[in-house]
Amino acid sequence: MVTRLVARLQDILYVRFTDHFASFPAHVLASISPPNPLKRLVKTLGYSVVRLLGNVFRPIRNPENLHGAVWLYVVSQNNYESLQFIRESRPDTVLVAGQQKEIGRYNKLVNRLSLRRKLLYYWQLPIAIWGLYKREGKRAWRFFDLIFNAIGYYEVYVRTLHHYRPRAIIFANDHNDDARALLLAARACGIPTAYVQHASVSTNFPPLGFDLSLLEGQDALDKYRQCGPIRGRVELVGMPKADSFLTQRNLNQHVAHVGIACNILDDTDAIAVVVEYLLREFPALTFTFRSHPSDRRDFVFLRAHPQLLASDARRENIFEFLLKQDALIAADTSTHLEATLLNVASLYYRFNPHGVAEDYYGYVAHGLVDQAHTLPDLAALLRKYQAYKPLDHYHRAAYYNATLGTPDEGYSQRRALSIVQAWLPLV
Repeated sequence: MVTRLVARLQDILYVRFTDHFASFPAHVLASISPPNPLKRLVKTLGYSVVRLLGNVFRPIRNPENLHGAVWLYVVSQNNYESLQFIRESRPDTVLVAGQQKEIGRYNKLVNRLSLRRKLLYYWQLPIAIWGLYKREGKRAWRFFDLIFNAIGYYEVYVRTLHHYRPRAIIFANDHNDDARALLLAARACGIPTAYVQHASVSTNFPPLGFDLSLLEGQDALDKYRQCGPIRGRVELVGMPKADSFLTQRNLNQHVAHVGIACNILDDTDAIAVVVEYLLREFPALTFTFRSHPSDRRDFVFLRAHPQLLASDARRENIFEFLLKQDALIAADTSTHLEATLLNVASLYYRFNPHGVAEDYYGYVAHGLVDQAHTLPDLAALLRKYQAYKPLDHYHRAAYYNATLGTPDEGYSQRRALSIVQAWLPLV
């Protein structure tokens, strides 16, 4: 029993014990798991009191019937947007998420799975920490709060699946702890699982473990092969969430509007330096800044530059943002791929050095984007595209999107739905 518990938690927390996760900048790690043990303990107790005990007295009244349905499990706003096309096409599907999971602007549109009973399993914590310490070393103690958070997901979800007996579960995330716990629970209950890729992947992800996986292109398949043995059937379907936007590709041959996108790895002060430099060097261009939907930092430099526009990622879809741009500047983010698909010239620039590997997604190595190492290099690239941007720039994305240049281009949703339709009668 102890061995199974520890192995299960090791699987659920797969990404938390990777060198990649440990290499995150200090401020990013601190936002996930405080470096001070006392603060980690306070965070753990706060989670128990505020979220779990609070859930005990907050009944769940879902608007839809979850019994026997095909579940679309989401853990974020981006996940919702990646699976929404299935919900709109199939009346037998329901969108579900954990009881207090933050789904951004879609919070009220998803059904919730109760997590109250997680409290019953926290007696496992000492066993889990000791067992994981023997397997993972000091990282088990460093991230004991994350271990605490993960405990009970599997057991609660097994109970939930026995109660509702969904016909199948379709995921858009394969590495968050709650998603991995549900995947393991589904296997234990004999419930078929499928996966729709929602963003670019890396070789730091867990091995692909679904009965059916719909990947965007060869890049994703090549990377998952490096992650470990692939379970189940794999199909390359392109990017379903991009379909309706591909007909609106940017046809401007000169750059006038430039987006600047960042993620939580990018340092605020370093971003501010880049913004100030670009505004000074290119007074005739219109710049728009956009942070990641999960980024809650206060970017005070926005107020110092009234000419700098801002895109609210919690209100504006990434494609809606990109349709307004002729070029994009960003570091390690899958927004580069989405931009290139829309024929937006995408420039890779690391705002600041940090522990995560340069060119994390391999976009530079495979020719998707141009890289600038210095601010003058960045300015030179931007001037190049300011003078001329090719109309076929989007062809660079063929390695990442299997339908590009084929009769299925722009019909990834139709292709994905056809595969799911054929798969479901078999499960």
